[in-house]
Amino acid sequence: MIILGLILLVLGWLLGISLLYYIGGILLVVGVVLLVLGGTGRAVGGRRHYF
Repeated sequence: MIILGLILLVLGWLLGISLLYYIGGILLVVGVVLLVLGGTGRAVGGRRHYF
């Protein structure tokens, strides 16, 4: 999710499409929050691991 957010953020910035830019930023923030919650050992969405 973090990688997809970065790709959309860069594409939105390069192409000048603000919608992609905002969606990329939102996905990036959600991905980082899930990464932090998963790294602390807290179960996210009922699952402790995502692999």
